[in-house]
Amino acid sequence: MTDTAVNENGKIIVHHLNNSRSQRILWLLEELGVAYEIKKYQRTPGLTAPEELKAVNPIGTAPVITDGSVNLAESGAIIEYIIRKYGNGRARPPASGEVHDLYWLHAAEGSLMPLGVNAYIMRIITERTPWLIRPLVSFLMSKLRARVIDPRLRVHAQLIEQRLTEVDGGWIADGEEPTAADYMMIFPLECMSQLCPEFLGINTERYLRRVHERPAYRRGLEIGGKYDYAP
Repeated sequence: MTDTAVNENGKIIVHHLNNSRSQRILWLLEELGVAYEIKKYQRTPGLTAPEELKAVNPIGTAPVITDGSVNLAESGAIIEYIIRKYGNGRARPPASGEVHDLYWLHAAEGSLMPLGVNAYIMRIITERTPWLIRPLVSFLMSKLRARVIDPRLRVHAQLIEQRLTEVDGGWIADGEEPTAADYMMIFPLECMSQLCPEFLGINTERYLRRVHERPAYRRGLEIGGKYDYAP
């Protein structure tokens, strides 16, 4: 995805949608100390992205960055692009953690987020159902989630807890600082902490607190604005 916009000011522009995956891009840029500007977009009353976001991403989703003549969407692609171009050797896993970095980088969106999105949609359907039939819809949604979504989320949560136990309080790829895997995994873990906190293990909860306490993460929150998935 490229050449749909041109940025000539020498800074990355982050097209940032509130309460979205783009918050993790702000964390990465703050950690690396990369100069950037932010253009904010607000969700509609229906919780969808506004139409003007399609000017930089025809699909209408965030995050999107503009870097010179490059216009790039998709969290994983953006994170890899920024680390490769601006990391200067940082945010790279040790050799022993390369496979873990690769796996969790892709598992975040390939496996975890579809489950989280489905669980979120079920909750929204219930909340927006007319009150007269809401109890019935709530019952059906809870049964469907218990049978289809929760068992898979629980297995993923156990696998995440196992990995964080293996690194003994460290980062996912067992390096000295966060890598692509951490920047990608933070959003689905934050979603899980809202949707199914009972599934998260002790080390996963500690991991979330550790990320949320980082100065770079907190700076990203201050710049990004309203974000319901972190303290």
